[in-house]
Amino acid sequence: MAQLRLHNHSNNIDMLHGPLLGKILLFALPLAASMMLQQLFNSADVAVVGRFDSPQAMAAVGSNGAAINLMVNLFVGLSIGANVIVARCIGRNETGKIHDAIHTSISLALISGVLLLIWGVLIAKPILTLMNTPEDIIDLAVVYFRIYFLGMPFIMLYNFGSAILRSKGDSKRPLWSLGLGGVINVILNLIFVIGLKLSVVGVALATVISNVVSSIMIMYYLMTEDEPFRFKVGDLSFKREHFIQILKIGLPAGIQGSLFSISNMTIQTAINSLGSYASAGSAAALNFDFLTYYVVAAFTQAAVTFTSQNFGAGDYGRCKRVFSLTMSTGLIFTGIVCLACAVWKTGLLSLYTINPEVLRYAEVRMIHAVAFLWMTNIYEVSGGCLRGMGYSMLPSVLVLLGCCVLRIVWVYTVFAWDNDFAVLMNVYPVSWTITGIATMIAYCYVRRKLFA
Repeated sequence: MAQLRLHNHSNNIDMLHGPLLGKILLFALPLAASMMLQQLFNSADVAVVGRFDSPQAMAAVGSNGAAINLMVNLFVGLSIGANVIVARCIGRNETGKIHDAIHTSISLALISGVLLLIWGVLIAKPILTLMNTPEDIIDLAVVYFRIYFLGMPFIMLYNFGSAILRSKGDSKRPLWSLGLGGVINVILNLIFVIGLKLSVVGVALATVISNVVSSIMIMYYLMTEDEPFRFKVGDLSFKREHFIQILKIGLPAGIQGSLFSISNMTIQTAINSLGSYASAGSAAALNFDFLTYYVVAAFTQAAVTFTSQNFGAGDYGRCKRVFSLTMSTGLIFTGIVCLACAVWKTGLLSLYTINPEVLRYAEVRMIHAVAFLWMTNIYEVSGGCLRGMGYSMLPSVLVLLGCCVLRIVWVYTVFAWDNDFAVLMNVYPVSWTITGIATMIAYCYVRRKLFA
């Protein structure tokens, strides 16, 4: 049987043949740029209200992150399943199944988006109250939360559509989509907040509009693809085979992300107990936390996609090289970003706030957490390779125990004993170390057993 040939070679990457390093970088760096760009544009929400409104508005926007991620990550995890299934079909040369897998994925994206929209609007006030959100910011936080979730169908379409494009090595066009949406987000932030004085409502509306633009671009790309990757509205369907496979791979990843968010919500609740300045400072530094983590996520996605295709093709030696290269390059590039955040922390944070008390809290988070984020490569890349080989539950369980459970225990023991912001932030490098060791051991064990 002839190997499937991907058209539009300027956007697609042949993951099954030839040297790997250059192709991994060609895949991961645009993806890292797109996610970092997305974070920069999202952080514009915090920066604009922080510089042109008030610390309370800044805290209201920033304190939503953990609660939003709790609800979104479960469904975003399913998009990883879509990526793996389509990539595996490419590796196995199963062209007939690609069409069905794509249309099942987009159907799942639409249903997920509508469910999240309804859920987010209904649960906004209770969940933010549960997180002990300070009284002086909770009303603003609820408004931002509800408006943000109006754009959920478009966010899901973007995530699933991008996962489909990345399954065949195209990480460039998701970058272009985010780029245009992000520019629109920044422009509208300035108009709505500075010009129209809409404060939190303005930045939330700008975010929704930018997500609509990005998702429309992604769907346009899919609708103009060559067969068998072309999306057709009339072919939307739910194929049981692909749906079950997406759930099998994506649901554990989604649960992991949601449980991660529960632990982060516990930490955010502890931060909120220290007052609105601590919440605002943490929100400012959290932008760089996300920015750095997205470099990790890019190389993790490269590990998932390259492993999925080559595992589907039965090339186990190439799977081993994928692990080595994604791990080493991920550590190098993330380490550079972490070092920059540690060295230039004051200047970078001043982009978001000039309040001395807010800056004090923000710098503590930069030193105790962001500077060590390179460590997350160890468990993320190992887990990504495991998922590419079909082992999705194992890394999720290890992250649940090593990060989520440990962090909750830390808040109610170590932080309860010493109610200090720096002590709270130390939970991050401790949990990353433990989880990284456990996941690396699990990967080596599974690989030895599976490849034998």
